[in-house]
Amino acid sequence: MGETMSLKFRSIRTEEEYEAALARIDEIFHAEMGTAEGKELDELADLVESYEDKHYPIGLPDPISAIEFRMDQANLSQKDLIPYIGSSAKVSEVLSGKRDLTMSMARALHEHLGIPADVLLQRPGAEIDFTSDEIDPRRFPLKEMAKRGWIPKRRNLIEHGEKLLRALIEQAGGTQVAAIPLYRKNGHRRINAKTDPYALRAWCWRVLALANENPPQAGYRPGTVTEPFMREVAQLSVHEDGPRRAQQRLAEHGIALVIERHLPRTHLDGAALCLLDGRPVIGLTLRYDRIDNFWFSLMHELAHVSLHLDCEENELFIDDLSLTGEDPLEDEADALARDALIPPQLWETSPVRERATILAVYGFARAVDVHPAVIAGRVRHDQGNYRLLSQLVGSGEVRRQFEEGEIAS
Repeated sequence: MGETMSLKFRSIRTEEEYEAALARIDEIFHAEMGTAEGKELDELADLVESYEDKHYPIGLPDPISAIEFRMDQANLSQKDLIPYIGSSAKVSEVLSGKRDLTMSMARALHEHLGIPADVLLQRPGAEIDFTSDEIDPRRFPLKEMAKRGWIPKRRNLIEHGEKLLRALIEQAGGTQVAAIPLYRKNGHRRINAKTDPYALRAWCWRVLALANENPPQAGYRPGTVTEPFMREVAQLSVHEDGPRRAQQRLAEHGIALVIERHLPRTHLDGAALCLLDGRPVIGLTLRYDRIDNFWFSLMHELAHVSLHLDCEENELFIDDLSLTGEDPLEDEADALARDALIPPQLWETSPVRERATILAVYGFARAVDVHPAVIAGRVRHDQGNYRLLSQLVGSGEVRRQFEEGEIAS
């Protein structure tokens, strides 16, 4: 695509341009602010967001966004909301998220400003109010789900939406997995704040449905996933078809590995989930289709299986690995993933940390018995320089393996 992409696309009009923009964002994701690529990244992000707003809208906005949208439409100021919310201080606190809307506030805003009551009565940031008895198809990206074959195509998707979603839930495992707990006040989730929770839930159902459709033939024994086991899986990376071999190796131990593209507005790399029979499922999106990203994402989710996943509690872990934070469980998973890929005693003494030439990376990869992309990815991450060794990380080399069919013998 090169650096002319932001000049070529003054707007994004087609799905092909959208996919090309996402691919370019992947290439320059870590560009520094103030550079030409940093400016291009900002421009592309705005274009992608505008395209997604038009073509992949979230079913219902959150209450604050709905109020702000109505204010913009009617040219209202915060002062104009005082009659409905109560005081200047309360208006400010509501709009900043520091104060919840009361029933009387919601009623007044609905009656006088015409904001839908079902939007106002949502609890921003809270657990999704979802039970097996209520599915609002308006909240789900049905058009995109039908386009991908997750649900059958229908002339009026909203009219048939509840039935189609219930069918997907049955494929995923039934009502016991319908209310997957994606958000909890004290939960451990590495989730982007802009994530559409309903699109995310639909993706989880799809991953579980695929795992049920082609489940591992072996049973799963708790305690199987240890650091030595993860290390053995990581060493499969030396093979050209390493990702497919990893999928097969995990299946032999009762663990399903499902590759499914993320939906727009899910900002997702992977997840660790459970089938109803207790067998773990690892879902990966390959939103960054690189060899180094595949192996770290896989090891990170395996680390959750090893350390944290509790299938009896219908637990799951959702990960946007571009985010950082202070979550001890995510930190533990990151550490175990790094150590499984590259033993720490070898990494600490490796000259590649100081002088990462292509020759040095290849030599160290042979010593560690992993793909050179794994070493290049670690160097790039630790140095914070994502232009370094870009020719070694294997861009565009993973997804095609899962689209081309069975593993080579």
